[in-house]
Amino acid sequence: MAKTKAAGAKVSTAPAEKKYMKPSEIVTFGIGLFGVALLTGWMPDYTMTFFADFAFKGKGFDSAQLATIVSSVFGFAGIVGAVCELVIGMLVDRTRTPLGKVKPWVGFGAIPLAVISMLVFVAPNTSNFTLATVWMFVIYTLYTAICCAVESPSNCFGALCSPNPKERSTAISISSFLRSVGQSGGQVVIIVVPALMELLMGKQQYKNAEGQGIDLIISTAVCALGMVIFVMIFFANNKERVPYTTEKVSLIESIKLVFTNKNLLMVSLTKLFGFGRGVYGTVSLYIAVYLLGSKGLKLALMLPMGIGTAVGTLLVNYVLKKYSTKTTFILFCCYGASSLAILYFVSRGIGFNSTLIVPFLILNFFCGIQHGNTNVTPNIMIADCIDEMEYKTGKRQEGLAYAGYGLFSKIASAGTKWLAPTLVYTWSQYQFSTSANVAYATQTDSTLNKFLAIYTIIPAIFVVLQFVPVLFYDMVGEKKERITAALAERRAKAENADSDNQDSSSDAAGDIAE
Repeated sequence: MAKTKAAGAKVSTAPAEKKYMKPSEIVTFGIGLFGVALLTGWMPDYTMTFFADFAFKGKGFDSAQLATIVSSVFGFAGIVGAVCELVIGMLVDRTRTPLGKVKPWVGFGAIPLAVISMLVFVAPNTSNFTLATVWMFVIYTLYTAICCAVESPSNCFGALCSPNPKERSTAISISSFLRSVGQSGGQVVIIVVPALMELLMGKQQYKNAEGQGIDLIISTAVCALGMVIFVMIFFANNKERVPYTTEKVSLIESIKLVFTNKNLLMVSLTKLFGFGRGVYGTVSLYIAVYLLGSKGLKLALMLPMGIGTAVGTLLVNYVLKKYSTKTTFILFCCYGASSLAILYFVSRGIGFNSTLIVPFLILNFFCGIQHGNTNVTPNIMIADCIDEMEYKTGKRQEGLAYAGYGLFSKIASAGTKWLAPTLVYTWSQYQFSTSANVAYATQTDSTLNKFLAIYTIIPAIFVVLQFVPVLFYDMVGEKKERITAALAERRAKAENADSDNQDSSSDAAGDIAE
């Protein structure tokens, strides 16, 4: 068995039921994820509308050509992100510092992420379509890579915060709840900033500024600053408590790990099978514009869903006390697909008009409950997979395990970011605004009805597909309990052996002194 070394604290010989984390650590873990989500939770969708609707408005670019380029930019960045997930996962597992293996990546990566996020919304003033294309590819790819270097390690921390699976699951659930709140927090900023701008500048000057996307630049700066502050709170208060193995891991071994562990592969495949469920995020901005009247009111649209997600996170924690992670995941997927289908048929029955607003927002809450499952359950399952791999191989590789999941997540994201603009800008026959002082052009009823399908029925199909791989997942029940107990015993023996070696060394030193 490989030797292990604790990061930040000794491993106790106490049973796995022992509580390792202070209550404040569970909270600050969640605060750290809140901070990351405050920035990254809304960036992709608003970046897409910035590139398509604001960055090069009035430059004479062909709308169809621009739509194709925007789709390609996000698809390419997703592929780069998938590669980065593996590389960063390997580097995380090779990281050895007094602070641990994950915290340095999150803490020291926060400021570069803040800077590159702000630069995304500073487009070059050019009428050269080639230069504009190159800029979009380069800036968003850089953002994706740096985002991976912070977001992926922050997700790993849940597997390192405690050797106790129950305490670990609680910490992951609470932090996931705060992360979902953080995603809505960014939407609050995007409402408050324009309101303050309009108050200070006047209505007409604000409309001119909004037409150029200046409100997005200021909102990004606010969220970036908040992200840095909240990540630093996590960085200062939290410790890694699960021992890590000392041997180096090659990239080939890392890739093998990702693709040969059945349970980890099944959890990771849920992202690939369900890649299209995320298209609702892109079109939600346009539903906010054309149903509620402003892109800033996306929060009003998404807030019920965000509240539903938060409630879903708490419900998942409750359901997990009665059922396995496998059963919980499947149950919530079936519920999620059903709620989206109901929203679609109700919307088509009422029609895309002001009468739809109230029932749409109410049903949005119930649709959001499913997201509590996808935010929490896979992270708990991955932590269990890491235990299984340590039990079989003696190696504990949190970085690579979460990177494996992140690899499939980024591939799925690439598919989503290709599919979403293709559906929104091409399939729906969306009309771009050509006026520098008008943010969004009027759309046809056919386009608006297709927006509803992109928001509801298309994601519902992928929600069903995503639970198919989980049918083959088996790190549950007696197997999970047996592995947890064996690892606790193994770690206790390793610590006792280290103590005996230290005592022997002390005795030998005493003999030499005599």
